[in-house]
This record gives sequence, C-alpha cells and structure tokens, in this order.
Amino acid sequence: MSDDTSTTGSAAEAAEPADSAAASSAASASVSGGPSRRSVLGWGGAGLALGAAAAGGTVAALSGDGDPVPAALSGSSVPFHGEHQAGIASAVQDRLHFAAFDVKTKDRAELVQLLKDWTRAAERMTAGLPVGEGAVGGLPEAPPDDTGEALGLKPSRLTLTVGFGASLFAKDRFGLEGRRPEALVDLEQFPGDNLDPAKSGGDLCVQACADDPQVAVHAIRQLARIGFGKVAVRWSQLGFGKTSSTTPDEQTPRNMMGFKDGTRNIAGTDRAALDKFVWVGDEAKDGSAWMAGGSYLVARRIRMHIETWDRTPLQEQEDIFGRDKGEGAPVGKSKERDEPFLKAMKPQAHVRLAHPDTNSGATILRRGYSFTDGSDGLGRLDAGLFFLAYQRDVRKGFVPIQRNLSKNDGLNEYIQHVSSALFAIPPGVRDKDDWWGRALFA
Repeated sequence: MSDDTSTTGSAAEAAEPADSAAASSAASASVSGGPSRRSVLGWGGAGLALGAAAAGGTVAALSGDGDPVPAALSGSSVPFHGEHQAGIASAVQDRLHFAAFDVKTKDRAELVQLLKDWTRAAERMTAGLPVGEGAVGGLPEAPPDDTGEALGLKPSRLTLTVGFGASLFAKDRFGLEGRRPEALVDLEQFPGDNLDPAKSGGDLCVQACADDPQVAVHAIRQLARIGFGKVAVRWSQLGFGKTSSTTPDEQTPRNMMGFKDGTRNIAGTDRAALDKFVWVGDEAKDGSAWMAGGSYLVARRIRMHIETWDRTPLQEQEDIFGRDKGEGAPVGKSKERDEPFLKAMKPQAHVRLAHPDTNSGATILRRGYSFTDGSDGLGRLDAGLFFLAYQRDVRKGFVPIQRNLSKNDGLNEYIQHVSSALFAIPPGVRDKDDWWGRALFA
C-alpha cells in the first residue's frame, strides 16, 4: 500500500553499458520518430516519465523542432541487455500486464529452448520490432510469427522481466531441486489474507511494463503464443496509473484511495542503496551464485473496499495513512518530502508501521499499479493495488514489514490481500548469446 520508504520502489533508469544501449538504439532505428497521435492522445496524463537510459534517466527525447518531449510520449526504447533485468530499477511506465505461467512440458531441454526463444522475442519487442519474421509478408498458408496488433506502434519503453517460482524447483521436475535459493521461501499466510490459490503462485512470471497498454498486452500475448503446449497462463493482471514513482524528480502518483503513493523510494541512480536492498550479491553472501545480480519479487493483488473508504471522513483517512490527502505531507509537516516524525502519527498509521525505522531497517523497491476489474456480484467495484516489490531477500524485506502491517495497520479495515506469489528474478541478459536463466540451467 501507500507508505514511506519500506514499501515503495523507485528509480530513474540505471545507466546501462554503452554497448547494449547502442545495440538497442540501432535495433529500434527502424521504428524511431516523434510521438504518434495515438500515444499523445492516449497518454497525456502519463506525466513526465523519464525513460532515457543514459546516466540518471532524466534526458527527454527531442521533437522535430528541437523541443523536449517527455520520454513517456516519445515512444523510446529501454535497453534490454545489461547486468540486471530491466523493469526493476527502470523508470516505471504507466501500464502493466503481468502473467504467471505453469510449465506443462516435462522435458528440461524443451524448457531451456523456450527460455531462449522468449529471450530472442523479448530482444525484438523491447526494440519495437515484430517477433520472428513479423505479422505480414510471410507464407499465406502459414500463421505469421507475430500477431500484428503492435504494428506501427513505438516501443513505448517496454520492459520484460522474467522470474522463477519455487514450484519450478520441485523434485522430479527439471533437476533443479538442489538449486533453489534459500531466499525463495514459501510465503506464509498473513493475518487477514484471503488468498485465491488459482490466482497465486506459478512456475514462471513475466512482468511487461510500457506506456502503451497495447504494447504491454502484445508482449505477453506473443510469449504465451510461443510457449503454447509448453506453458499455460495460470493467472494474469492488468494495471494502470503506476502507484509508485521510481524517479524522485517526478510528481508522486496517487492510488485508488486518492493518496500519494511512493513518496520516498530507493532511486534508480542510488547504486549503493540498490546493492544493499535490491540486488542479490555473490554466493558467499546470498547463497546462490546463479542469482548474483538478480532480485526477488513479491506480487500481491490487494482488493480495496472502495465504497466503504469513500464514506470515511477525511480526517480519519489522513490519520490512517499518516499523511494529508492534498499535499501528501506527513503528520505535523507542511511538505510531502519533509522527514516524517513517526511518533506524531497514530499507532496504527500506515506510514508509521511501514517505515524502515519501525522494521529494523527493512527496505524494498516497489513498482505497484492500480487495477479496476469491473464489479463483483454485489455491484461493488473490484479495484485496488497490484503490489510489486523487489528486494535482495524477502526474509529481511517484505516478510517483516507485512507481518507488522497485517497485525496493526489501520488500512486493514479497507483492504484485503487476495493473491500472492514470490519469484526469483535472475540477473540480466548480458548479450546476444545469453538468455534468461542460463546460469540456473548451466
């Protein structure tokens, strides 16, 4: 939910190696250009999302007359190759399509080939290129390699991030039981959880983020299509209106309860904080050499009881969060980014309970999104937060924070966690010969 530092994620785009940035720029040359009319009309409210991959990520693209264009509207691409996967410390895009997959094949070699095929497809899609030979111009008698709904669209800062669930490491599956990291724990059921097993867990996950929803949906559709017969979608979630700013210079977004969400985050340019709290270190420190440079992702669907919240008095809402609703300032302060005085807040205030000082320094990087999935059978809005949190070790990050929140948070009257998953996010794909999970299967 909306809190100060511990349940927030942030980042301007981390600097990528020069060679990978050049490769992606070259690959996307054929789809470069100014913002399309569709993107401008559809994303006028996306904000100044900072998508340039050069150091700091604060460089905007230039329009034809030399005026700066916000990266969210420029349709720019994010480098795919690097030490870490994109989509973690990258500037958060406005739209999400997240999918968890069950692996149906029992053949290890077939799974490895699938991951290679996915990697090659992701390289092209993140550069704004079609999968394989494309959607048109092929043999009339055969289905095209790409479904075509992204034809003519810009890359829209698409990032694709892949992870492995604990079930992939089960005995008698793929010979990986001895390679399951200690940090890939079975998450406990916290007080108040009402988890749907059909919408939790998964062998694999793919997080697709972009500034154009069609680009994000197209990416997941292509990967599911490539994996037909080998994997099947277990559950998925669409998201919009990022609820955590990952670039500190941006305006802080608001969640579905109307409060600013993600005021104080780990910045994507803060390499010391990323190394301490987000990226997995070497084997001696973190236990699994193949995970070095990776991270761990907690994904939780949090349903908000919107109608009940909407009838709650303003002062009570602000007391529950520990911030005022307009400016976002902590209790007793005047500006959003003023240092919070936790003892001035109610004991059940969300910000107070989620803050690192309340949780022995526990800190996570969050990339949450709002969702609205129609109405339930009683006419209530099915809406809330799709919580995405990255950390070096969930046992020192999400778990202690959520234990505290689940027992004491005043927000618990208005929310319920209904799905949950944990994935090991491997390091980035270094070059054209590398592929997602190569070190795991080596």
